[in-house]
Order: sequence, then structure tokens, then C-alpha cells
Amino acid sequence: MPDLLAPALDPAQGDRLTRPAYKQEFREREDAIRNGSSWKLERRQHFEEQGSPSRDALRRGDWEEALRLLADRHDNLAAAAQEEQRRGYAFHRVRVVETPLTPYVQWELHSQRQRAEHGQRIRIVSAAQVAASENTGPLPEVVVLGGQALFQVLYTDEGVANGAIRYTDRDLVERWENYIKALYTAGEDVIPYFDREVAHLDPPTPGTGRE
Repeated sequence: MPDLLAPALDPAQGDRLTRPAYKQEFREREDAIRNGSSWKLERRQHFEEQGSPSRDALRRGDWEEALRLLADRHDNLAAAAQEEQRRGYAFHRVRVVETPLTPYVQWELHSQRQRAEHGQRIRIVSAAQVAASENTGPLPEVVVLGGQALFQVLYTDEGVANGAIRYTDRDLVERWENYIKALYTAGEDVIPYFDREVAHLDPPTPGTGRE
């Protein structure tokens, strides 16, 4: 893809939200979308997700249990896919992947492949594909909901969720949506990527890659 620069984000132009406030507003805005789409850019290579038994199993080094718990989500993912289809809603993800994979990303790609099997739209891009936008640091974690609001999702240095900054300037929201769309177009569908690059890997080793 040609060099494409991500728009700048100035926190002073947004509204800081606590984690509970962000989760509530995200849920309300997303639930209200009909016949529309949202776009998410995932850049960090490590997160300390909370409330995920499978993620907890990964943290303990129990890889088989982590994968078993992911497989148990089949019915929930199928129901969510049916609801999104009923609403005419499409959520797109772009996941930036560095190699070698961190234990977290290896686990997440198992999760995302499963989500893709239920119709979720997920594509992979390499760090090289976003390098032009990272002269001063990694891209932020960003999600654009329904073309109306942009959330810069915040994390601690350890990868723990720490709220978000909400932006509603229409021009900024549109430019970020177009940037993520361009990455999505240039990316590779997660299923063939996973089958080629991830499926054959040994279980991640506890204590490596910040696990």
C-alpha cells in the first residue's frame, strides 16, 4: 500500500472518560447503530484483559484450557452474529502484528480466527505497513463507531484498560475511519493468515513476552 499517514489526535480536543463511562457509552452508541459500520485499529502487542477466563488461563500458562474456553464461546458468538445481521451492522477490526508473536497476540489470533468463522470482519497488517505513521511512537488504539464518534482507548504501561478519550469532530472521525478502512483494504483476512502463520506454532512459553 502507498504510504498513508494516520491523522493526529490531540487529547485537548476530546473528552476524557473513565473506564466505566467509556464502556457504558460504547455499548449505548453501538447498540443504537442500524445499517451502519464501525472500525477498530488494534496496535499494542500485549494487553492485560480483565474478565476473560481464557485470558486468565493464558496468564497461568495453561494453553489447552485457554483454547478450550475460547471454543466454549461458540453459541454466544453465533447469537451475536445473528443480532448484528438483523441490525445491518458490521464491525471491522484491523490487527497490527509484529513478529515473533507475543504470547498475547498468539492467543488473540486464535480468538480472532474463531470470531471470523462467525462472520466478523478481521484483517491483519504488519508493523511495516503502518511504519510511516509511527515516527514518534506506536499508533494509538482507536475505534470509530457508526461514523459518529472516535474513541482513543487508553491503557497503562502494563496493558490494563484505563478509559478512553472521546472525539466527535466530524472531520477527524471521518479521516480516522478512512485511514482504518485503507489499512483494512491492504490487510489479509485473519483466517488464511492464521492458518499459514499461527496454527503450527508451539504453545507460548509462560514468562516470555511479558506473560
